[in-house]
Amino acid sequence: MSEYKTLYLSTKDSVAVALSEIPENTSVVVKTGLEELAISILEPIRFGHKFAVKSIEQGADIIKYGEVIGAASTFIPAGAHVHVHNLEGKRGRGDKIAE
Repeated sequence: MSEYKTLYLSTKDSVAVALSEIPENTSVVVKTGLEELAISILEPIRFGHKFAVKSIEQGADIIKYGEVIGAASTFIPAGAHVHVHNLEGKRGRGDKIAE
């Protein structure tokens, strides 16, 4: 298993951040505290971009650094790139009323 740098701060998190370019079909290990997860990366992840550390159901909250950053607009499998194509922000939207 290759060593790629990632940032994964909380066991609550559903995503980690790539601190280096990670090619597709690569296995990475994300660690926080005593938890260590092996993730198979499904597509290239660019530096600074997020990837799912567990499957995220459509409509479920996406959690980064222990905080909700949005909701999944579609099902996101573990190892997939998480970005504007599958994440809908919940903050600062003028066109939707917060629930």
